[in-house]
Amino acid sequence: SSLLLMSGVVVTVGLCRRLARRRLRSRPLLFAFLVEMFSTFQICACTNELSLLGNVEPKPHTALTLTYGFTVLHGLTLAGSACNPCGTLQPMWGGGTSLRMGGLKIAAQFVAALLARAFMHFIWSLEMVEPHLGALSQGCSSPMQTTEMQAFCIELLFSVVFQLAVLRAESVNPKYRVHLIALLITMLVYAGGNLTGAIFNPALAFSLHADCFYDKFLSYSLVYWIAPCLGKFLILYVF
Repeated sequence: SSLLLMSGVVVTVGLCRRLARRRLRSRPLLFAFLVEMFSTFQICACTNELSLLGNVEPKPHTALTLTYGFTVLHGLTLAGSACNPCGTLQPMWGGGTSLRMGGLKIAAQFVAALLARAFMHFIWSLEMVEPHLGALSQGCSSPMQTTEMQAFCIELLFSVVFQLAVLRAESVNPKYRVHLIALLITMLVYAGGNLTGAIFNPALAFSLHADCFYDKFLSYSLVYWIAPCLGKFLILYVF
């Protein structure tokens, strides 16, 4: 049922992206906003659902396999979209994207994060399948299972590794690149998922753990917003 739900989200987003591409080419700002919003919605909604499947046996093989599979699927279906505020900073830093366009895309990513969270909470409230039972009663599930400083360093390191890999993989054939990036993300999730969640995406972190940001805004913004962005700026500065 969870796989059908996530597949339905992917198909719906694909149709919305195609419709926007056909109807809104003459309005570039609205087109860019909607495409980025639809794409980020897909990642946030699917990852919210995947977060409920982490305890499915056999652990952690099922969760890691699904992480790899859906990361490949996102890479194949969301080409051209950053879906990550850190990724949007790169063309802004290099002058390839205007401040207005970059800010619009980042706004779209956070709007999508909120919409995906609201949508998934509605689906979970229906309690149609076993993993959804009691999902809404968890509140802040606190992915940070270590000290704040260690969590900051882990998310910073993972962001640097991920962004560096993305830059180095630009010359790789796209059909192989998505698998390399998916494999790297799966490895990072396996290495640090039990400590910080291995998110390194500010919009996704907010969608997954908005309650934690409400309760401990400074700590979570430092780890899940500032650390990934700092990692991105370090990579941009070095290169």
